[in-house]
Amino acid sequence: MPHFIDHATIFVKAGDGGNGSVSFHREKYVAAGGPDGGDGGRGGDVIFEVSDHLTTLSDFRYKRKYKAENGQDGRGSRSFGRSGKDIVVKVPRGTVVKDAVTGRILADLSGDEPFIAAKGGRGGWGNSHFATSTRQVPRFAKPGTPGEERELTLELKLLADVGLVGFPNVGKSTLISVVSEAKPNIADYHFTTLIPNLGVVRLGEGTSFVMADIPGIIEGASEGVGLGYEFLRHVERCRLLVHVVDVAGSEGRDPIQDFETINAELQKYNPELMERPMIVAGNKCDLADEQQLQKIEQYFKDKGYAYFPMMAAIHYGVDDLIKYVAQELAKLPPIRIYEAEPVPLEELAESASKDRDFTVRKQDNVYFVEGKWLLKIMQSVNFDDYESLQYFQRVLINSGVIDALRQAGVQEGDTVCVYDLEFDFVN
Repeated sequence: MPHFIDHATIFVKAGDGGNGSVSFHREKYVAAGGPDGGDGGRGGDVIFEVSDHLTTLSDFRYKRKYKAENGQDGRGSRSFGRSGKDIVVKVPRGTVVKDAVTGRILADLSGDEPFIAAKGGRGGWGNSHFATSTRQVPRFAKPGTPGEERELTLELKLLADVGLVGFPNVGKSTLISVVSEAKPNIADYHFTTLIPNLGVVRLGEGTSFVMADIPGIIEGASEGVGLGYEFLRHVERCRLLVHVVDVAGSEGRDPIQDFETINAELQKYNPELMERPMIVAGNKCDLADEQQLQKIEQYFKDKGYAYFPMMAAIHYGVDDLIKYVAQELAKLPPIRIYEAEPVPLEELAESASKDRDFTVRKQDNVYFVEGKWLLKIMQSVNFDDYESLQYFQRVLINSGVIDALRQAGVQEGDTVCVYDLEFDFVN
């Protein structure tokens, strides 16, 4: 059986923008053709898309680096460089993309909307952009900006309405096999299920839900014991949990103690899980005596749980359980989708403060300011928004860029270029 991979760390790099061209029109009988350098092409993006043909992240075991194509440099005769090709990375539905350094959620790929994980660099301007009435022969162009690069963590969290939890060998696989078309391995030993199984439960036209058989959770699962830790993340999206217990204690365990143990592991892993509605299914009733059955049923009713005795192997009591599950799901909100967590501008500036190197150079009375940290901040600033623009001005002042420009000789009205941003300097 192939190993189920639901966690991966990869590196993505978008394409760099092409450089602008310095060129002048040369043609017979034309005395002064003027600048005609074309712009560089845009770098390709790294784009994530959902594929329903994928069920694990196993492809990322063998390939961990993804790089899009660079944009081509501009050329003379106002010829623009070709944009770099995007690279499309396919992931299974339900993949959550996080920044590997900060742990910040960037996207939840549960729908069909693609996600740009790394944006390509912008192409640099050719010298034809810089021609003015006072600067008719600009002998400079802008370089392209580098594409974004980052390390990402991918986590697959299954999209299931109902999660079956419980100790190994209590009958979860049997239950999902008799209520859906899922065909899990079923045998009389622990950890028969090594991967989560999904099945669609249909109750007639227009009524269906997805059930997930989560591999056996045991004591210590939240700390990595057994298989539980690897698969506990798949319970997180489930709207409702069905806790399956072996009422007969056929393996010498106490079903009530099993129930408490599993709930304790869910609590340790993520306290929110204990706020999910939970139904108890008492399986293997044919192996228990009447006294055992009454004791267990009374225990769960006293705890306030809906309890359904059943024998999954012969479908006894299963229909009542499934009908109740469908009724409860109708009352619950839809499957959880994780919201992307934007980076606050102030936090971005703080993280960039460790490396605030920048350069100021003057060419043909234009002052160019460049620095990797500045580029990162610019990619997060909306220059059409007044507050964002004010924030960026504060960054230039507090980081020493404005002082450096003055030291370089900038005067009122001189042109300043910070990558794609061009403005007239004001004292």
